[in-house]
Amino acid sequence: MDVFSELNARGLIAQMTDPERIEQLLKKEKIRFYIGFDPTADSLHVGHFVQIMVMAHMQRAGHTPIALFGGGTGMVGDPSGKTAMRKMLSKEEIEYNIGRFQQQMSKLIDFSDGKAIMVNNADWLLNLNYIDFLREIGIHFSVNRMLAAECYKQRLETGLSFFELNYMIMQSYDFLVLRRKYDCVMQLGGDDQWSNIIYGVELNRKADNRETFGMTFRLLQTSDGRKMGKTEKGAIWLDPAKTSPYDFFQYWRNVDDADVLNCLKMLTFLPVEEIEGYAGLEGSALNPVKERLAYEVTRLIHGEDEAQKAMRAAKALFSCGTADGEMPETCLCADLFEDGKANIVNVLVAAGLAKSKGEARRLIEQGGVTCGSEKVGSFDFCLCAADLEKAPVIIRKGKKIYHKIRL
Repeated sequence: MDVFSELNARGLIAQMTDPERIEQLLKKEKIRFYIGFDPTADSLHVGHFVQIMVMAHMQRAGHTPIALFGGGTGMVGDPSGKTAMRKMLSKEEIEYNIGRFQQQMSKLIDFSDGKAIMVNNADWLLNLNYIDFLREIGIHFSVNRMLAAECYKQRLETGLSFFELNYMIMQSYDFLVLRRKYDCVMQLGGDDQWSNIIYGVELNRKADNRETFGMTFRLLQTSDGRKMGKTEKGAIWLDPAKTSPYDFFQYWRNVDDADVLNCLKMLTFLPVEEIEGYAGLEGSALNPVKERLAYEVTRLIHGEDEAQKAMRAAKALFSCGTADGEMPETCLCADLFEDGKANIVNVLVAAGLAKSKGEARRLIEQGGVTCGSEKVGSFDFCLCAADLEKAPVIIRKGKKIYHKIRL
């Protein structure tokens, strides 16, 4: 199957600037394309995972990915999907974040021997002459049209700064530079980037009279339209120090039934025919498929060993085992104990299972806390130091979140 058909069959493609020409390009030619990543955090997250998978599919088909890191655009920040201006980062923070992105991305994209290219738009954005830039690039942009774009329109009521208004022009200029310097003919991105991508295509036409293309892919969402990749603890990160391989595995193991096949198509390399063979399965019959999803996704991001560990931990929990060393754990400090006992409310907060004592009490009131095999029904419930010296205790929050407590 050619890569255009592959991406289409996996339901990844959302919009294209010229569908017929793009299909022809991807089926009959080998092109250079780019996807931009702004380093707004020190780790990639699940939202980036879809973009990296698209890059990997394209690379496997012989096309050359250009991973553009926003050392320049990251100094401004994309207003798309934001109700307020992003926190401004220092150059040092941005450079550190880019280094982390590069390490994580290299697990799925082969950057050896020119098979993929890494670039940083700080190389051409940070030292621009403002007047020259306005005269060469700014004349091609209509402020009226820009403000009508979805990424800006939703911000007009809450306030859009001139600072952020420049973001679209900078991203469009990236595409112009990459077309000139690397013969990059296509920009890819999430569907929330459609407006920015269109302007980049238009800038190449207006400034250089050169043909370029844009394609967006679907965002990772649940069947009812909610964005995936968030939990009560926060975002699902690709960095194991921020989201452990076990928690990463458990997130995918516990996705809703309606989302399993979509996630398999978007986030794994399993053949589409095999995935479609799971259609029609329901309830407990879907559990092995969810386990396969969790294993494949964890293997891609964290490697075979960590995926195996997470799988064993999940099976141990299902059979009431303790899965020592393979799930998140907290060692309780001595000052949590009084007369050899630690109150469950304090333990939940210390383990990060509740953000406050009030939240911990609400969890207990709602019957959402189990310690070992015992449902916690009172705020006075305590863990005994003598018991913890013999063996750790597993606390379950709700139905899906497990945490090991030890001394």
